Amino acid sequence: MTDYHPGLEGVIATESSISDINGQKGILSYRGYSIEELAEKSTFEETAFLLLTGELPTSDELLKFTTQINVRRDLPSGMIDLLKTLPKDSNPMDVIQLAVSSLGTFYPIKFDAEELKAKKYTKDYFIEVSAGILGSIGSIVAAWNRIKNNKDYIKPDDSLSYADNFMHMLDDSIKVTPLISRIIDATLILHAEHTINASTFTSMVTSSTLANPTQVVASAIGSLSGPLHGGANQKVILMLDEMGSKENARAWLEERLSKKQVVWGMGHREYSTKDPRANILTEMVKDLFKEQSGKVSDMFEKAMELEKACEEKLAKKGVYANVDFYSGILYKEIGIPVDLFTPIFAISRTSGWLAHWIEQVSNNKIFRPTQIYTGHDTRKYNSKA
Repeated sequence: MTDYHPGLEGVIATESSISDINGQKGILSYRGYSIEELAEKSTFEETAFLLLTGELPTSDELLKFTTQINVRRDLPSGMIDLLKTLPKDSNPMDVIQLAVSSLGTFYPIKFDAEELKAKKYTKDYFIEVSAGILGSIGSIVAAWNRIKNNKDYIKPDDSLSYADNFMHMLDDSIKVTPLISRIIDATLILHAEHTINASTFTSMVTSSTLANPTQVVASAIGSLSGPLHGGANQKVILMLDEMGSKENARAWLEERLSKKQVVWGMGHREYSTKDPRANILTEMVKDLFKEQSGKVSDMFEKAMELEKACEEKLAKKGVYANVDFYSGILYKEIGIPVDLFTPIFAISRTSGWLAHWIEQVSNNKIFRPTQIYTGHDTRKYNSKA
């Protein structure tokens, strides 16, 4: 009998050169570059190019890639009209999945199985297609937030970076300081890729059918929308509100654990130490508070106290803070609405999904796992109506 591994835990499903995790040492790298170095020195555009191609771009390559992204930032009027038809209380992830899925109708992408087999699609083709999708998804998220709040769509500013333009299109009342600009850029880098997680595996399965890349991304967005994956950062904020004061952290944690309830933002299947992305975000939160007021917020103090309590109680089990624990706090302090936390995750992770799309179709075999059947033996039909 074939061994069954729930959740495919430990099952090797592919070979990949895109990212790597050493969970024992708390190391994450993209194409061989440490996440710490990329978050400190790179930009989202440069990191996206690295993920897509395997190498950092030259200045000319980066300029061309950025231009290809910028061309698709301004959404077609038909897309704006589509967003305006949707109920304003719609789940943002449902809206974004719908809008991304429809991109192929506004910008038809030629992706033919025979031409792929004949290797007619070049590196330049894959970069241009990916840049177009990346250019559109940030604008979709920003546009939806304005439309649902009865505000006018803001056109993109091509003089701005990806991160700064997103904030410009999202809410031009937020003052984007150099530090906030760097934080948004870094969070996009930190969330861009993370080996074979649920949404990335979804993108690989869809890619293996040779579906259009917009549908690859749309399918992955559906997977990311679940609270056990991309939705956890929103749950962290709600959880900290529920906890009450920081003095209540230990008692609240004890009660939560006794009821076997999830402590959102704590623990990760891939890490037996603290998520390296969480370390970076912790320092960014501190920097933000220094710039804004010189002191930390109640929310951050509660988070720090809860993290201490969790380490005391759960560190021996290898449970530490993950990237979701502090990303939501950062977004909230900047002024980004809670219901956009996961959509921003989707913007970032699109670069990783598209890197896996390129890798999958370049050496493709359609996914078709098997199962262990646990149902009835063959039986005769006997209507009970």
